[in-house]
Amino acid sequence: MQSYIMPRAVLVTGGAGYVGSHTVITLLERQSDGDPLEIVVVDNLSNGYCAEGEKKPEALKRIEELTGKTVHFYKVDIRCAEALDRIFENHNIDCVIHFAALKAVGESVEKPLEYYQVNINGTCTLFEIMRKHGVYKLVYSSSCTVYGEPEYLPINESHPTGKSLTSPYGKSKYFCEEIMKDLCVSDKKWAIISLRYFNPVGAHESGRIGEDPSGIPNNLMPYISQVAVGRLKELKVFGDDYPTADGTGVRDYIHVCDLAAGHVQAIKLFHQPGFNGFHAINLGTGTGYSVLEMVAAFSNASGRAVPHAVAPRRAGDVTANVADVALATRSLGWRATRSLHDMCRDTWRWQEANPNGYHRI
Repeated sequence: MQSYIMPRAVLVTGGAGYVGSHTVITLLERQSDGDPLEIVVVDNLSNGYCAEGEKKPEALKRIEELTGKTVHFYKVDIRCAEALDRIFENHNIDCVIHFAALKAVGESVEKPLEYYQVNINGTCTLFEIMRKHGVYKLVYSSSCTVYGEPEYLPINESHPTGKSLTSPYGKSKYFCEEIMKDLCVSDKKWAIISLRYFNPVGAHESGRIGEDPSGIPNNLMPYISQVAVGRLKELKVFGDDYPTADGTGVRDYIHVCDLAAGHVQAIKLFHQPGFNGFHAINLGTGTGYSVLEMVAAFSNASGRAVPHAVAPRRAGDVTANVADVALATRSLGWRATRSLHDMCRDTWRWQEANPNGYHRI
């Protein structure tokens, strides 16, 4: 079997964010001392914390402390072609993992223009600079929202995309995938793996890096954990009249460290002879849990009550999303290994140790 050759340097856009930072630490943890890997992170810190006077965001500083390895960081918006161009000139980048995006379904309904500007225009700018520098390998942070309101469950990669899309966020991910398909048709040098996430939760086992959203969280797990730690009074449950067992929405939650491992496995595909084109792969667990089931599981793992109240349905939300992950197992040799209890326990370890997130107050 052909051995896996690490790329020379990986550019991680949005690498100071939640999934990005966990992927950076996973890349560093899995490389050998004799096979050094240069990690280059660009992030505009729109959803990341950097203390005043510091040159690197707190998440990346902690990653360096945990691994003893260096991460190159540039505070750059991916829509700035000149800044990206300079980064490619300064580093021997072999492939890109592209996380940088606005990511909240509900917020995208309120701010569609901002989502299209960042998620689509930013991605096109990145592709232009990659092409200029002869870099054609990319792992893309996509989403199960490209499937819209599911026609069947569990959802496999053959499920239609672009139909009944419920939010500008989902549309932006779908449009980007269509652009990627066209790129791969136009030039056979492109090799793009679009990882369609379901719902990332959890935190690194060290408890030192985790999810730290700005303002009131848009995602369920940080909302639950901030209520449990006392930062927020109660959880808003958006809708209890869905056609599910308890009336609340059902999602396929995946531990962020399992998700990060999927990106490491995806990079390996680039070194298969003749690998090119566009490939979409689901990353999830194949099991769905309702909002109320998540609340109960978190309370059990943390020993903390999570007061909650029902609010009206949130625009853009679907009833249920559950992944078929057979393709990820076949093509990546990957599967999620962490349980719901692991997800809740690790989230609480992070939140309890960092009640204000990365802010040292």
